[in-house]
Amino acid sequence: MSAARFAERYGKCAIVAGASTGLGAAFARELAARKLELLLLARRKDALDALAAELRAAHGVAVRTAAVDLGAADLLSQLRAAAAGLDVGLVVYNAAHSLIGPFLEQPLDEKLRIIDVNCRGPLVFADEFGRAMAARGRGGIVFMASMAAAQGSPLVATYAATKAFDLVLAEGLWDELGAHGVDVIACRAGATRTPNYEASKPSGKVPLMEPEAVARRALDSLGKRPSVVPGFVNRLGDVFMTRLLSRRAAIRFMGKTTRRLYTR
Repeated sequence: MSAARFAERYGKCAIVAGASTGLGAAFARELAARKLELLLLARRKDALDALAAELRAAHGVAVRTAAVDLGAADLLSQLRAAAAGLDVGLVVYNAAHSLIGPFLEQPLDEKLRIIDVNCRGPLVFADEFGRAMAARGRGGIVFMASMAAAQGSPLVATYAATKAFDLVLAEGLWDELGAHGVDVIACRAGATRTPNYEASKPSGKVPLMEPEAVARRALDSLGKRPSVVPGFVNRLGDVFMTRLLSRRAAIRFMGKTTRRLYTR
């Protein structure tokens, strides 16, 4: 789909949640290149403002920013205040919270925050903007899921479970909202070269995708399928994990791989 057709299909303005760095910033750049106005959300407003200035200069589009805690109990009221007056036709929920390590060694309040950011947040966005999109008869919603969503994933058990929620929610809404002209997709990304991934300091090497390629693939696939796995190597890995291995073997494989990367 050309940039002009994309803008015509999804309207004047897009929201990117979790836009300050990494994949969120890549989505913002790709959408600005497609001439959509933007509302960028994250907790770090200084990073958002720097990105907004870059996008205005490079693409001549209007960009608004707002510091929003996507795990907050009052997320809906924060969101409504940030988006007031905007005709939102596309939502990208990229934000995620994660912990790496044994489940019982992780604080409960941090595990609950993973659920708030990764599950409650997307649900709030889909409910709030999906209604207006369905009434209008067009729109799009992109959820960032993960290849970890396909099976239990030791050492990232809570994170993987929340990404399974995002995947299944997106696929259900793909059918429900699709009947009203709204496209929904879950992007099941694998390891991606982002600041958060690099900050986790993995001790081994895995094939990494660039965030720009992931964002482009997700947006290009919107309206074509309920979920997408970006990258040829990742798609091969998905076939191996979900079709060739038993579920038990897939879980063991994930555990072995994650321990190799993060057990010092």
